[in-house]
Amino acid sequence: MINVDISTAVGGLKLKNPVMPASGTWGYGEEYAEFYSPAELGAVVVKGTTLEPRQGNEPPRIAETPAGMLNSVGLQNVGIERFISEKIPFLRENKCIVIANIAGGAIDDYAEIAKRLDAEKDISAVEVNISCPNVKKGGIAFGVRADTASAVIKSVRKAYKGALIAKLSPNVTDIVEIARACIDSGADALTLINTVKGMSIDINSRKPLLPNSTGGLSGPAIKPIALRMVYEVKKATGADIIGVGGIECFEDALEFIMAGASAVQVGTANFYNPFIMPEIISGLKAYLEENGISSVKELIGVAAR
Repeated sequence: MINVDISTAVGGLKLKNPVMPASGTWGYGEEYAEFYSPAELGAVVVKGTTLEPRQGNEPPRIAETPAGMLNSVGLQNVGIERFISEKIPFLRENKCIVIANIAGGAIDDYAEIAKRLDAEKDISAVEVNISCPNVKKGGIAFGVRADTASAVIKSVRKAYKGALIAKLSPNVTDIVEIARACIDSGADALTLINTVKGMSIDINSRKPLLPNSTGGLSGPAIKPIALRMVYEVKKATGADIIGVGGIECFEDALEFIMAGASAVQVGTANFYNPFIMPEIISGLKAYLEENGISSVKELIGVAAR
């Protein structure tokens, strides 16, 4: 049996393995620490952070759908001040590589959050959320056009010196155009994809199940969409990509890696299996060993060449 290397690199970040949680599906790590150490993961992507605390949308915020779920949480979070003072210490103690997901209602909000995080040595990268479909201001509004996506990334790039990752929306006409705009504006890597906008209706009340009417669809239902977008963007740009969307086993993770992702994020699966990410890491190692592959890097983008 050969020694295998599952370390990877994305946007200048060196990771011991390619597995991390999708923002908003793993909190700040405290909730899962009783199951395994957060340091086992390649990186920790924290809950989306805004300039001021947010209460989020009116409940109910979750609706189950075939092969997935709809969520309309609305970026509930503690705000940048409390994130720095209350959440970073836990991640520091656990020696995590931390990727801070940030969101805003205006371009200046993104820049201000990025400026504050630039001074935090425990933050390894910023993931810029220009793709959340569940807020009335900001979020997806910035990510559906190349010019507005570019403006946000440029503002963050000026304020933040570390690794910069743009998280993109699938709810666009041409994902490659948006991806190119972000890379040209200073993004070091891309996260593909955020949730797909959808809805569900209660036939008894004859109203949408979510008070916000629509929500973001995640889970296995969106995997083929996410995989296709990773593949297209990798072929067109060669950019470093973090793949996300419906991953619930190591085989899914491998598909994304073969499509062009250097790392992957796991979202919905965390809700029903708290051990899913360590299981995927173990599965990746076993696959490499069984197939005589010395490094996971050998598989990145093999299907897109």
